[in-house]
Amino acid sequence: MTRGNTPPTKTPTGWVSFVGSGPGDPGLLTVRAVELIKEAEVIVTEAPEHEDLVRTVLGLGPRPVDEEEQQPSGPVLVDGGFGEDGQPLTHASRARVVVKHGKKHRVVRLMTGDPFLYASGPEEAQACVKAGVGFDIVPGVSAVQAVPAYAGIPLTDKTHREVAVVTCGGSVDWSQYADDRTLVLLSGVGTLAETAKALLAAGRPPRTPVAVTRVGTTTEQATLTSTLENVAADVRAARVAPPAIIVIGDVVNLRETLSWFETKPLFGWRVLVPRTKEQAGSLSARIRAFGGVPEEVPTISVEPPRNPLQMDKAVRGLVEGRYEWIAFTSVNAVKAVREKFEEYGLDARAFSGLKIAAVGDKTAEAIAAWGLRADLVPTGEQSAAGLLAEWPPYDELLDPINRVFLPRADIATETLVAGLVELGWECDDVTAYRTVRATPPPAPTRDAIKTGKFDSVVFTSSSTVRNLVGIAGKPHPSTVIAVIGPATAKTAEEHGLRVDVMASKPDVEVLVEELADFGAARRLAMLEAGQPVTKPSDRKASGRRKVGTK
Repeated sequence: MTRGNTPPTKTPTGWVSFVGSGPGDPGLLTVRAVELIKEAEVIVTEAPEHEDLVRTVLGLGPRPVDEEEQQPSGPVLVDGGFGEDGQPLTHASRARVVVKHGKKHRVVRLMTGDPFLYASGPEEAQACVKAGVGFDIVPGVSAVQAVPAYAGIPLTDKTHREVAVVTCGGSVDWSQYADDRTLVLLSGVGTLAETAKALLAAGRPPRTPVAVTRVGTTTEQATLTSTLENVAADVRAARVAPPAIIVIGDVVNLRETLSWFETKPLFGWRVLVPRTKEQAGSLSARIRAFGGVPEEVPTISVEPPRNPLQMDKAVRGLVEGRYEWIAFTSVNAVKAVREKFEEYGLDARAFSGLKIAAVGDKTAEAIAAWGLRADLVPTGEQSAAGLLAEWPPYDELLDPINRVFLPRADIATETLVAGLVELGWECDDVTAYRTVRATPPPAPTRDAIKTGKFDSVVFTSSSTVRNLVGIAGKPHPSTVIAVIGPATAKTAEEHGLRVDVMASKPDVEVLVEELADFGAARRLAMLEAGQPVTKPSDRKASGRRKVGTK
């Protein structure tokens, strides 16, 4: 007896959820799809890109190419495209794999697009029924409507109400499509010449607009527009290869005004993000929002201090009321003190009566996440100098204690300490963490950095400049250099790099927004000059960038 197709209130030992992954953009996954991926014990994939999609949903980031990474708490990924012998699986073989795991585990069968639309979902679901394995269906966004939408092409408008979707794998009677309804062709690139000829013979006008969109909804998307009489030659000349969605009809003309995805300011830009291993992905998320393709390369590893005794003593002094102020100069400093508190079983209540200073907004946010509020955050320049400019001098009448606790990195500047001493404060300058240069990135990444295959590099600190150059070499002269502030700009220039973008405020979101403004202005200038829109990596400058040149 089968369990039926409605999930019980309690998930049984074995269950299969057929989940549509959409056409490629992870942002098009449904809320239910994300929930099931997070809960799954086994995920049977369909396409090579599904592993990265799963890692994105689980917050793991792309799999490192230079190391084996174990995720014992995560789901087991099973390749549903190929067998252990490396040969493509048939529908029947894939169904057996799904059923085998579905008898014992909570399985997500991840399928491109929608499981029940131009997919093998119905056959595999029937195999589950036959084997007595319960299942449910989570519809996904189909490439049929999503890819044209990302190309700026609505499939219907007020004058075009009918749409026909045609799979071009077999024999098609094109005479039945001689009218003016919109056609969406799947698997049609290889036979497009024959298709166009047949539609012309059936009576379609030669000037009928055609759009061919490759790798739709991803940052590799590219759309070729043509006409029915010319599209075969244009596709050959552009060497368009599958996967692609083809739209035929007058609605294609709306792309001229409705193209929104491929016109993003950083569309398709490959952006290098040198970072510490602990940094959050907010910077990369903002780059993706503007159409860029971030590639994170660890340049710094944050480690505990070699001698923890100094930090232990300072934290005990904090609890005992030894300090008037604690000054946090980075998010990592907040993290280091918080970890030490947790080690001792302390919480934020130990800060009672202590004044807290933060070097900038991001550090203040990290303090707030701990349930505390910074008493002093620079309103001007967010740096050690900016903090000193607003720090009150020691007043023996107002301040019962004249000591400041400064947890910081082992390579931090002495500027803040010297300034506090001048203001009459005693400063316990304590190494809370060490910054260690990371191992070099893989050879292909190093080569891409030096040969200009990255369109931009985003530096969020002077140390990321020094460490990236140290482990991977200088970025190519054609690469757009974006920095978070004047100190980072100075370090970049000292290393022979021209700074193209400097954030007006030391904030990663502002930095990415101003890089996007740079990209938008660059794109507009090309359009106004009648030039094709290219990426910085498409143009290679001759010779190394020189400081101060344009």
